[in-house]
Amino acid sequence: MEKKLKILAVDDDFINLKLISSMLKRNDNVDTIVEATNGLDALNLLKTEVQIDLILLDIKMPVMDGIEFLTNLQSMPEFQKLPVIVLTTDETRKNEAFDRGAFDFLVKPIRDHDLSSKIQKVIDLF
Repeated sequence: MEKKLKILAVDDDFINLKLISSMLKRNDNVDTIVEATNGLDALNLLKTEVQIDLILLDIKMPVMDGIEFLTNLQSMPEFQKLPVIVLTTDETRKNEAFDRGAFDFLVKPIRDHDLSSKIQKVIDLF
């Protein structure tokens, strides 16, 4: 049996967050979905939630954007190997995200098939 993932979805747009959660709920490889609306809330959730397996991260957010989140994540040894898939409309920040430790990248609008494929890549790591 494959591992079922606990995923943290981070996006400041309520509709995008609900759409991502809806896609994840249809994925047999996903067990739990935790939501945050900015990078700071996501960092705080990581410190309090039981083992997150994957983060889906928007880049453009208030309070703490995705790049700043990735930078903070890399400074925390317990989370450095946590896979982060960046979700954004701004492809120009792709290299910046990878430089900060992103595992993969998806351009919005996200398609179910593409998201499932990226999740499978993470499962293959386990």
